[in-house]
Amino acid sequence: MYSDKVMEHFRNPHNYGKMENPDGVGRVGNPQCGDEMVIYIKVENDVIVDVKFETFGCVAAIASSSITTDLIKGKTIDEALKITNKDVVNQLGGLPAIKTHCSVLAEDGIKAAIDDYLKKKKEKEQN
Repeated sequence: MYSDKVMEHFRNPHNYGKMENPDGVGRVGNPQCGDEMVIYIKVENDVIVDVKFETFGCVAAIASSSITTDLIKGKTIDEALKITNKDVVNQLGGLPAIKTHCSVLAEDGIKAAIDDYLKKKKEKEQN
């Protein structure tokens, strides 16, 4: 049902945990399946220098979160915003059709964390 890469990221998730003093936080969830995801980012000079996640969910949700953190770490904000759920699925070697919503959740988590960062940055610049 799941690729070896999905199972590897599920069993040994990368960048798992809570981040102290993040620059941006994205909280997303899917009420239909119960998956909840929090993505934390640390940004320096518009580059994501660190990223962590906490996910309550199924194998696909945890694997999607893990691979997503790998995909955005070291990327500029603009580069990270271009990552789509299809990129997540491709990097995982595919997901069952019924589980693709987990990759969408990961994409939404990235965007929510970046939106939070940009909002905070704008507020700082205005003060």
